[in-house]
Amino acid sequence: MLPTTICTLAASFEGVNLMWIVFGGVFVTAILAKSIKSVVTSNARERSRREIAAYIAEGSMTPEQGERLMRAGNVKEED
Repeated sequence: MLPTTICTLAASFEGVNLMWIVFGGVFVTAILAKSIKSVVTSNARERSRREIAAYIAEGSMTPEQGERLMRAGNVKEED
């Protein structure tokens, strides 16, 4: 069963350069990985903001301390 499947795949890729197939696969994988990383990063940032807001609401942290914590992780610091 498996050899006939491999032969069928080989016949369908006969006119296509294997390098382009590999390049396309790597390209799609890189885009998916970057998208997943972006989603995970934004979810973690939003979760942290919610936790800081909860600490401020319960009074165990001042708004100024919360603001400093939110700015602490930023790569670009604005004056």
